[in-house]
Amino acid sequence: MPKGQAPRNGTLLSDIAASQPVRAAGFIVTLYGDAVVPRGGDVWIGTIIEVCAGVGISETLVRTAVSRLVSDGQLEGVRLGRRSYYRLTEGARDEFADAARLIYGPPDPVDWRFVFLPEQGAEARIQQLERQGYARLRPQMAVGPARGVVPDGVFAFDGPARGEQALLPEFAAHLWDLAPHARAYGNIVSRFTPVLTAAEGLTDAEALGLRLLLVHAWRLALLRDPRLPVAALPADWPGHAARDLFARLYLRLSSAAESQISARFQGANGPLLAADDVLRSRLAGLQRPEFTKSEQSVLQADP
Repeated sequence: MPKGQAPRNGTLLSDIAASQPVRAAGFIVTLYGDAVVPRGGDVWIGTIIEVCAGVGISETLVRTAVSRLVSDGQLEGVRLGRRSYYRLTEGARDEFADAARLIYGPPDPVDWRFVFLPEQGAEARIQQLERQGYARLRPQMAVGPARGVVPDGVFAFDGPARGEQALLPEFAAHLWDLAPHARAYGNIVSRFTPVLTAAEGLTDAEALGLRLLLVHAWRLALLRDPRLPVAALPADWPGHAARDLFARLYLRLSSAAESQISARFQGANGPLLAADDVLRSRLAGLQRPEFTKSEQSVLQADP
């Protein structure tokens, strides 16, 4: 596409979907958490197939993914006549609710947590902490963001880092490989920035597809990121720009996206309910200054 030329709306959704294909199961979970749960919770599989087709996921892949999600205990279904309807299980709803606080909420302010483990079983516990975003300091010691409860059987100290704050980014770079996370955020910015100039001309179906792809990419980037204290991040950290872009696009796409959901989504009791307080809370939260407040904001005013 020539520089400065706006993409044609008819190809924008397919171009973005093709630029980084998504896994059917993960996208379906995003679909439920973003569009279905705020409207009652269950939806006809035909609706799932229709939405997924818009982002390049075939009916065969959808049906396979739904079966796998049922087997894994993430979806539960009911058959009414010739139609099958599915909803997230209670456990999956709780899991997405936890993720939603990250997706639609402001950055979580965190300090550091230093953890010391007893020698017996230390290696297994350290590996578990590493999967949660911690970094190993010594065979029995790890450091990471202070989130959640302190695990049983360990000694932990929470608090701000002491000493020269200017050295924190160097400290973090030594312990964490932030490059994959920087690429993920940078990819969000490069893929979805063109939507800013095209949003007004999108169909309702395109707006919904783009919002779901945006939420899916943002969700995956956030959940994989150790989300270190802001002072430990590079000055040009692309996560700040990605957060700004996510808020602006979600707000801009939501009116048309919600119209599509109202018109096309079918639940066990007919068309899905009107959006509830969950959606209103999300939209209000995205408009709060603290959602996008960061040390660096790459994006400027709306074009």
